[in-house]
Amino acid sequence: MKISKIMHIASVVVGLVGVFVFIKIIGVPSDGMVFGITKLDALLCVVVLFLIAIWGQIGTIHHMMLEKNGEII
Repeated sequence: MKISKIMHIASVVVGLVGVFVFIKIIGVPSDGMVFGITKLDALLCVVVLFLIAIWGQIGTIHHMMLEKNGEII
């Protein structure tokens, strides 16, 4: 399996985890706790998860282009 496929799968999983946590946060009252942390902290964690997923997709595109040129085995 090529490294670009592994990177793609990993970034999709991270993005889906972010979406799941975001949906869970939406259902909690404004003064409630989510997974043992405050709602604001959970929202900040979701933002970080989305940024990691985006960065992973950018890296995947870069590796796909390198693999296309034969620069990475």
